Amino acid sequence: MYIKEYRIKNLRNVGIIGHSGTGKTSLAEALLYYTKSIDRLGRVEDGTTTTDFDSEEKKKQISLQASVAPFTYQDIKFNMVDVPGFFDFVGEQIQGMRAVDVATIVVSAASGIEVGTDKAWDYCNKIKLPRTFFINKLDRDHTDFDKVFAQLKEKYGMSVVPIQYPIGKEENFHGVINIISNRARIHDPKTFEMKEAPVPEDLVDKVNELREMIIESVAQTDEALLEKYFGGEELTHEEIYNALIKGCASGDIAPVTCGSASKVIGMTTLLEDMIECFPTPEYAIPQKAVVVETGETEFIPLSEDKPFSGLVFKTIADPFVGKISLFRVITGHIRPDTPVFNTNQDKPEKINTLIFLRGKNQILTDKIIAGDIGAVTKLQFTKTGETICDPKFKVIYDKFNFPQPTMTMAVMPKAKGDEDKISSGLQRLVEEDPTFTMERDPETAEILISGQGDTHLEILASRLKSKFSVDVELRKPRIPYRETIKKKSDVQGKHKKQSGGHGQYGDVKIIFEPRPDGEDELLFVDKVVGGAVPRNYIPAVEKGLRESIQEGILAGYPVIKLQATLYDGSFHPVDSSEMAFKVAANLAFKKGMEMASPALLEPIMKASIIIPDEYMGDIMGDINKKRGRVLGMEPVDGKQMVLAEVPLSEMQTYATDLRSMTQARGDFQMEFTRYEEVPPSEVQKIVEETKKFKESKE
Repeated sequence: MYIKEYRIKNLRNVGIIGHSGTGKTSLAEALLYYTKSIDRLGRVEDGTTTTDFDSEEKKKQISLQASVAPFTYQDIKFNMVDVPGFFDFVGEQIQGMRAVDVATIVVSAASGIEVGTDKAWDYCNKIKLPRTFFINKLDRDHTDFDKVFAQLKEKYGMSVVPIQYPIGKEENFHGVINIISNRARIHDPKTFEMKEAPVPEDLVDKVNELREMIIESVAQTDEALLEKYFGGEELTHEEIYNALIKGCASGDIAPVTCGSASKVIGMTTLLEDMIECFPTPEYAIPQKAVVVETGETEFIPLSEDKPFSGLVFKTIADPFVGKISLFRVITGHIRPDTPVFNTNQDKPEKINTLIFLRGKNQILTDKIIAGDIGAVTKLQFTKTGETICDPKFKVIYDKFNFPQPTMTMAVMPKAKGDEDKISSGLQRLVEEDPTFTMERDPETAEILISGQGDTHLEILASRLKSKFSVDVELRKPRIPYRETIKKKSDVQGKHKKQSGGHGQYGDVKIIFEPRPDGEDELLFVDKVVGGAVPRNYIPAVEKGLRESIQEGILAGYPVIKLQATLYDGSFHPVDSSEMAFKVAANLAFKKGMEMASPALLEPIMKASIIIPDEYMGDIMGDINKKRGRVLGMEPVDGKQMVLAEVPLSEMQTYATDLRSMTQARGDFQMEFTRYEEVPPSEVQKIVEETKKFKESKE
């Protein structure tokens, strides 16, 4: 990828973002094809696009990971970062958007504003990323640029400004007018080039009206221009373009472009406006960093002048190549022989090969400059979100804020003996996807994976099969129930056995009762007087009880909130032993539990659910249906946060439930708060399920 002058001002890093199915991947493909970076136009439906190269993406026909598509045009290097629109893959959006200077929110002219459009706009606001719109699919039936533009303006305010206007509608859509320069371009379906033509007569007034809108918007971003505008003077093209770039960079203006990615209509005009109106990396917000030597926070602008530093924004676990780390250069430049240090891990890294990635294709390079996006293979220590830099310029850039996982499933191997392969495969996938976690539940011995929703976890299971040849099944994890008692019992546990030689003898009297302070841990109280149980056997009694509480008598779950008071017993000078007293304690425990009204407890989760006002009734009704209780509500960023306590057993698929109830506009987090008694109507069901599970394991 040769550029005559490889400088920061000749780079454009654009994130393609928006609702699933609006044509983001097709837009990246159309731009690659139009700029002759690829010689065949791929289609999502055929699984032939450059940026959707993963086997799962081809199968599902949606993007599942952020992918980079670099190309050059008129001596400018573009890095298009195509991110998934599907909500389970929000982590990929967070990673991809950290590497770009401007987001292009793709909107389907057929569907207009969708949930993903809102989410993309809100996310850009949150991270202060400049944004633009591309109204796509204008060649489809029932599409109307004016209608979609009016929706955008009404929803997102005065900052939305059209810099292009389509010529023709639906199947007759065949050209684009650049409003600022008043140039019309007609699409040639054979060459995909756009030939200059006069602005159609019937659109002259419309274009003048929109040009006035642009001038008014840009004038408001600059006092000198405003004065000129009110003084009735004409603004030059250069003044308008410069003000557009500044307005876009500051977030005051969101330019709107248009076209059809699948028909490759409007790529010339889009590229020209990207060059003329989109901010270069020089306008990027300085990166927050900690200077290792002083421990102070600094904001470091992107510049070519300082020594090298960069941020790894994504990791790919390639079963053949190994680990590929994608990074953005923040300062200086990097060459294959540049000494590099990972400041997060405090370890040096060796750079072997520097590459530009285009989808899965690797393009070798010997230099990557500030503002550009590159990749390096086989870094030993570096993970996503970490900083690599010149040892003379040690800084640590701000890490990513990934959402907490909202759904957990248990991974069951389909073939015996695959557990180790599953663990190592999942470990590799964790490196690739920081929004996903894995752990082994010590209680149930299940491998648990947690992610952003059921589709996310299904894809991870498929990747295990395609990348690491392990076939697994996903099941709901077992709920960690607990058992306790509600009354007091006073029992004797006596273990007496006579067989040739030494016998066995242990005898204890214990009062079992609910622990008065309500703590979960077993409270063992020693009230033995007069040596009824010799001192050296008392620890064995306590040990016997601690082992016994691992398995309750109702369904075999651990017992909590229990106080056991040893107050009497007897011993035999020859036959007593630690083992005999442990067995006696176990006998007392079983009898004591039975007589003290045993109860099953379930984990209760505290959930914070953030939703738009209009879904409040549905959410409250659903919480009641789930045996939950609402604790309160409070406004958060124009939405409502509902605080509730709900049993974990009712919340295992809540990520999916909430998404369908709120059209994916709701978010939630939950954490364990305490154990509470299971309603009597549920107990028998749980006991039977547990019994079945144990039998299946035997």
